Amino acid sequence: MTAGRRPSVGELFRTEPLLTTLLAVGPLALAVGQLANGYVNGLSPIVTLPFAFVMVAFAAVATAHHAARYRRLRLEADLEG
Repeated sequence: MTAGRRPSVGELFRTEPLLTTLLAVGPLALAVGQLANGYVNGLSPIVTLPFAFVMVAFAAVATAHHAARYRRLRLEADLEG
């Protein structure tokens, strides 16, 4: 693995599927579910949109952190081996 290459989401799913699903897909599913729930129950978008935005931002930051952790572990394994 080269030092400058970022791991793809597919690579993260192959190596740690449960953690990647919890960090990347889970918050996005919550955001979509909240938007659908708000629409069905007639909630104001003032309530549902900020929640969805925060969940999408969390998914992006958590996935980037997970990718950085995976990359660090790979680099350490390359140095040892």
